[in-house]
Amino acid sequence: MTATTPQPPGSGGADGVPARPARVIQNETTTEIPVHLLFRDDPDPVSVPLRPTVVNRRQGTGEQPRLRRPAPAKARPVARIDLDLVERPARALPGAVGVLAGAVGLAGCAVTSWWAGTLPPFAAQALGLPAFAGVGLGPAQWAGYAGAGALGLFGFGGLSRGRTGRAWVLDLFGRYRGTVRRTGLMWVNPLLLRRRADVRLRHWRSEPMPAADRSGAALRVVVLVVWRVRDTARAVLGVEDHETYLRECVEAELLRVPVEMPAGARAGVEAATDALTRLVAADVAPVGLEIFSVQPVRIEYAPEVAAAMHRRRIAALDAQHRASVLTSVVDSVEDTVTRLTMRGLVELDDYERKVLVKDLTVAFCAGRGETGP
Repeated sequence: MTATTPQPPGSGGADGVPARPARVIQNETTTEIPVHLLFRDDPDPVSVPLRPTVVNRRQGTGEQPRLRRPAPAKARPVARIDLDLVERPARALPGAVGVLAGAVGLAGCAVTSWWAGTLPPFAAQALGLPAFAGVGLGPAQWAGYAGAGALGLFGFGGLSRGRTGRAWVLDLFGRYRGTVRRTGLMWVNPLLLRRRADVRLRHWRSEPMPAADRSGAALRVVVLVVWRVRDTARAVLGVEDHETYLRECVEAELLRVPVEMPAGARAGVEAATDALTRLVAADVAPVGLEIFSVQPVRIEYAPEVAAAMHRRRIAALDAQHRASVLTSVVDSVEDTVTRLTMRGLVELDDYERKVLVKDLTVAFCAGRGETGP
């Protein structure tokens, strides 16, 4: 069997039949095609990587590279409060309703006792009931006692007093039933569990907390937080202790926001106050708290760096003082020499000018050292 050499395109064979054209691709490596040409119609081109991953490409076949899309990254779980847990008003009746129900229950018990004959004569006369021997305690009398007693307990047991700045958070068998913000005597279903919440404006002064300035020096900061409970349902039922949660949020944000010493940069303290207020308010909003301000009231260096930072600060102040004194002396010397020259009081060459400047500088420096800045 003899091997045949492929003929170029357009040439004929031995029998006049045109020969097959030679292969255009002979063991070439297929180049990678840009991503924007492969996925031009893709609705979300941003999610496609800039450089595709070629998988098992065969050589010499002209096969397009197959791309493998990366698996979507899993979203980071974020703790959040149940959106259904939002404060809503609960049903509360005027306190007169409970008093009336309790009085009716007591009156029912008294009538049942008179009916059974167990009511003392003087009590019957006080209640205006006629004399009656009674039929004794039977099932009907016991049913009357039960109904009247339940009505009395239900009426008096639901009485409660609402105060200004306080609220009642009600839940029944673990389910939130609403919040009562009314004041005065009112009647609430006694089967509901009541939890008191303080909704007044409150101030909280923290203990010294760790912080840092822009250079990374360790600080101890005491902050004053002005806050209140805005959503009683989330504040009482959303977290175990909303005050502890507030303290931990403030401590966490102090590690993120740089705090400057007030003597060095007052504007830095104000910027830190604004940043802390904004960040802490965003952190505690899901638990129903409202932040008005988070202000550093005392800033000091940590004990381990206090001595070194104190020496550094004294050296910086001393250098600043020396620079200001030197600037003042140079200005005074320049002004003196200029006036003497312009008024024609003296004629100085370069050497004499240098000597005069030197003498004036020494004299002014000595005078500044004696009289102080």
